[in-house]
Amino acid sequence: MPKFKPHSGMKKRVKLTGSGKLRREQTNRRHLLEVKSSQRKRRLDGTTAVSKNDVPRVKKMLGL
Repeated sequence: MPKFKPHSGMKKRVKLTGSGKLRREQTNRRHLLEVKSSQRKRRLDGTTAVSKNDVPRVKKMLGL
């Protein structure tokens, strides 16, 4: 039986940590940055955990 291919869009957006948690970039940090306040842009820095409700679906899309 052929191996399941991971969803190419999802594998670009989500990373698996060493402890097995899923991390993603926060939204609203790609364009129109002149409009957004510095405080808002700083708050959107870095990564955040994938929502608990989305984890099973994301894992399935990644083939985990």
